[in-house]
Amino acid sequence: MTTQVDIQPPQIERGPLATLPPTLEWVGGLDGVLRILDQTQLPHRIETRSCATVEEVWEAIRSLRVRGAPAIGVAAAYGLCLGLRPWRSLNGAAFVDKLREVGRYLCTCRPTAVNLAWAVERLTRVAQQHGTDTGMELWARLLSEAHALAAEDASVCRRIGENGADLIPDGAGVLTHCNAGALATVAWGTALSLLYVAHERGRRFRVYVDETRPLLQGARLTAFELQAAGIDVTVVCDSAAASLMRAGRVQVVVVGADRIAANGDTANKIGTYSLALAARAHDVPLYVAAPLSTFDLRLKRGEEIPIEERAAEEVLSVGGTRVAPAGVSGYNPAFDVTPAGLITGLVTEKGLLKPVTEGGIREIFGRRG
Repeated sequence: MTTQVDIQPPQIERGPLATLPPTLEWVGGLDGVLRILDQTQLPHRIETRSCATVEEVWEAIRSLRVRGAPAIGVAAAYGLCLGLRPWRSLNGAAFVDKLREVGRYLCTCRPTAVNLAWAVERLTRVAQQHGTDTGMELWARLLSEAHALAAEDASVCRRIGENGADLIPDGAGVLTHCNAGALATVAWGTALSLLYVAHERGRRFRVYVDETRPLLQGARLTAFELQAAGIDVTVVCDSAAASLMRAGRVQVVVVGADRIAANGDTANKIGTYSLALAARAHDVPLYVAAPLSTFDLRLKRGEEIPIEERAAEEVLSVGGTRVAPAGVSGYNPAFDVTPAGLITGLVTEKGLLKPVTEGGIREIFGRRG
């Protein structure tokens, strides 16, 4: 089995955001920790946090210190390793039982992003395939697999950008919602990867960023990373998006996804469905960029996607200050579902699917490369 020398974190090319701390990275060898960029502090403070236990990773995901479906998946993989590190002395069968227990615990922190469960299942399969190994050997395999997952995420996101960059016209107005950039992945991002690659190829465009209430991921995070990459960015309130389209200032909408059903229905940050309706009304194309790990082919339609409901206080307050009258209730679904019929195309690491159909999705999963 691999030695400690062999199990070193991957070297990842981070493109235009290499000047910022990584969204997340494993620091050290077998006794290392998961270091994350605390996104609850951005853009005013750049702080990192080191997670040495699975409980700390659970809290980081739940509290949105690390967020975005791909980044959540990688964080969960490392969290699984941290949760199992105290149990490396177990025999193989007992270690796998403990792995399932820790995996179930991790999957309770956020229900909508399928990448979390996907990562846990991927590492579980690795352990099951080598069930005769010792607990220590199995744990080393898990850490190696988590490193591989992190490296793959960066590579996949770069390919998504290359496959979708031509959808961004020179001189265009581009609208995006929430944050589907490098801060939501190991590197490059999903929706924003299209912009980074297009910008790298010499195209110039203006990006309109929805503020994305209630937690302002657009205003705080997307604007932060686009500005750091030297891209022209303007923040607008969520309710301004349709007016921008009507005024002809938006030529394309690009968003990410947290889960995509077998028919192409897509769960993304709350407010995406409204954008899709406005885009259809104004004949503006809307593209969803996501890795294949975000597809959940076990779910036939969007109605089956579990939607996380967060604390009402997030809606009733802004920046920690309550703005609604005392005694008023709040409703705070974190995501909504956009029907496949409102999506112009899906951009994945295996290419562009346009139009979005269930058969087309099956065909993408069958492609090589």
